[in-house]
Amino acid sequence: MSTLPPYTAIEPTRSEVDALPGATLLEFGTGWCAYCQATQPVLADVMQTHASTRHLRVEDGKGRALGRSYRVTLWPTLIFLKDGVELARLIRPTNPQDIHEALSLLS
Repeated sequence: MSTLPPYTAIEPTRSEVDALPGATLLEFGTGWCAYCQATQPVLADVMQTHASTRHLRVEDGKGRALGRSYRVTLWPTLIFLKDGVELARLIRPTNPQDIHEALSLLS
C-alpha cells in the first residue's frame, strides 16, 4: 500500500487553482482527522492508476481562505477540477469506485 504526502499548510490562492491546466484533484483535510486517515489508503491506491492527475492536499481549518472559497465544511473533501473548473465533489469517500468515477470525468 502506498501513502500520500502530508497535507500542506501553504495553500495556493483560489486564482492560482482556477488557472491550473488539466486534471487536478484538490483534497481538503487535516492530518489529525480520523475520516481523513481512513480515506488515505483508499485514495493512495486509486491515485496510483491516475498518476497524470495533479493531486493537491491542502490542510484546511477555520479561517483558511481556499477551503472557504470552495465552501468546504467536512473533511476530507475531494474536489475534481479540469482546467480549474469543478466537475465533481466527494465528501468523506470510502468507496474506491466513487473516486475512480470522479477521476474519469477529468479525462
